[in-house]
Amino acid sequence: MARGTPATQQLTKAGISFELAEYEYAPGGERVGLQAAEAMHVPPARVFKTLMTEVDGKPVCAILPSDAEVDMKALASVLGAKSAQMMKPELAERMTGYKVGGISPLGQRKSVPVLLEASARDHETIYINGGQRGLQIILRPDDLVVALDCRIAPFAR
Repeated sequence: MARGTPATQQLTKAGISFELAEYEYAPGGERVGLQAAEAMHVPPARVFKTLMTEVDGKPVCAILPSDAEVDMKALASVLGAKSAQMMKPELAERMTGYKVGGISPLGQRKSVPVLLEASARDHETIYINGGQRGLQIILRPDDLVVALDCRIAPFAR
């Protein structure tokens, strides 16, 4: 498996330390984050999924624990918007340059606002998708905030 993805390249360029973890990706799974947590024997609350959403029609990347769901009203509220919904998978792939199941918040084709679920700070390190199916990046939540220049807010249930 190639380890040089746009996501890892962004972290390396920024001088942010990280580790990589690989797992056997099972195609067709609906809950990629939970599958990754199980395959790596890591609590699901530490494995964060990347969801591309549309908030008042504009793209927003939401990063939250794999065992949580986005509270769309809370997501919209955090951004001072009226509504939020999931982005269609085809659009998410075009916008990010990644395939569903391998979408990383890092190294995306187009820069969009990013929100990290507040519970990330409950952990010394978290896992996020590395930009390839079966590849996870392990890093400190504060380092992810720096790399993405993102906001931390509660928006999951």
